[in-house]
Amino acid sequence: MTSPALIEAQALSISYAVASQRLQAVRRLSLSLAAGETLAIVGESGSGKSTLANALLGLLPGNAQIDAGQLRIAGREMAQASERDWRQVRGRMIGLVPQDPMVSLNPTLRIGQQIGEALLLARGRRYAGLDANVLELLAQVGLDDPLLRARQYPHELSGGMRQRVLIAIALAGDPQLIIADEPTSALDVTVQRKILDHLQRLVAERGIALLIITHDLGMATDRADRLLVMQRGEGVEQGSPAQILGDAQHPYTRALLAAAPAFAIPRQRPASVPSEAPPILRLVGVGKRFRLPASQGQNSHFTALHDLSLEVHRGRTLAIVGESGSGKSTALRIALGLETPSHGQVLFDQQDVSGYGWREFRPLRRRIQLVQQNPFAALDPRFTVFDSIVEPLVSFGLLKGEALEQAARELIKRVHLPVEYLDRLPRELSGGQRQRVAIARALALQPELLLLDEPVSALDVSVQAQILALLEQLQRELGIAYVLVSHDLAVVANMADHVLVLRKGHVVEQGPANQVFERPASDYTRELIAAIPGRRAINA
Repeated sequence: MTSPALIEAQALSISYAVASQRLQAVRRLSLSLAAGETLAIVGESGSGKSTLANALLGLLPGNAQIDAGQLRIAGREMAQASERDWRQVRGRMIGLVPQDPMVSLNPTLRIGQQIGEALLLARGRRYAGLDANVLELLAQVGLDDPLLRARQYPHELSGGMRQRVLIAIALAGDPQLIIADEPTSALDVTVQRKILDHLQRLVAERGIALLIITHDLGMATDRADRLLVMQRGEGVEQGSPAQILGDAQHPYTRALLAAAPAFAIPRQRPASVPSEAPPILRLVGVGKRFRLPASQGQNSHFTALHDLSLEVHRGRTLAIVGESGSGKSTALRIALGLETPSHGQVLFDQQDVSGYGWREFRPLRRRIQLVQQNPFAALDPRFTVFDSIVEPLVSFGLLKGEALEQAARELIKRVHLPVEYLDRLPRELSGGQRQRVAIARALALQPELLLLDEPVSALDVSVQAQILALLEQLQRELGIAYVLVSHDLAVVANMADHVLVLRKGHVVEQGPANQVFERPASDYTRELIAAIPGRRAINA
């Protein structure tokens, strides 16, 4: 016997009023979700995923409206419901796990107070067992020492812990449905797996429904009973993970699968570099210790890196992988000359630069450049694309006048953007376009080494594929060496020649990418590989 639908939408259409026009965000969408079922809605930015989620929560903005169709929640028609009606649904019947816990949690309130607020909203008044229920929820979502966590502020918790707090808040009203909006997009793969495992276990124990909104097709196929693929507001395909993976019908679904790193066939790369080619960058036994405040007690130092050794060769890609706190960012900062190693040597093009200060290192910055994780934060919002791209050339006094304008035109063409984009501001570009501008800026000084810090983690899969293809083309044409820092091992498997695995500042494994992924030597590396989203679906 089929369970009655908890959520049911039929021919639902939603539009926004923008500059005296109505823009259609969702077009005649139909879906259903029963208790105990997990549905994943997959699509790129602008596909209508978030609009649909807001409609299910009664949180559409003032310029949005449901134009047509039906939206029933537990059999009750809600398409034109009042805010008073929605308050009976929100929190009590439907709980939300937002995308960014640092934005969603109040930095000025302790964790226990924020969960307590959610419990009071659900129950309507203060009651004797409130504090005990807060601790119970913290324990249910898998946080150790609930009493300590309840007293802490959000900044004192890791990203995974903060995500668990959001799950606790979503569970406070004992809902029948949880909507998880990109719940793990910024988390390491092992933390991501633990969060999703725990979320699904809670759903199974409580017999409630789970709706996952994501652009990660690998994660969706691992976790969902059914997938709904959205494109430009339309539901273009629905089916089980096996159906979608094995027999996708719509061209857009096939394009998403082709772009997803989790389902790509890793490229076979040469296992070794000719011995006569010296590395462009070498770290030899590098360690880094940071002094802690006196209030931290007897441990006055924290060791971020222990005797790290690595080599980066021209035209090749070294990937550094590991969880948060493994020392990846510290290694990048040392390579960039932004941190001085506590011991060991940093050799750039066989020149020892370990003790260089800012003034001594500055000439080398023409040869080493960085592409940061968040291009919107990395680009000055007041600068046009032209200003951003030529900034390094101006800073070093290399070009001016017509020569500077010609260089900007050549650089923007190299990253496959139209020349007319030079007059735009960062806010007028998409995420992928902003990342292309950041890459163009990094190429302005014709560097020999690019450091790539999570260059595609915030992008949709198809945009990810475009940026990775661009980086590969640039490396092939210009012979640039890359150091890639990423928590996405599916990206690493398709881009790296050599992989170095860090854990708590120690190198646990390194070697040719094919060897590390096919015959990992350490249990930790095997755990990281097993946690790659999409592996369950591939192995099923």
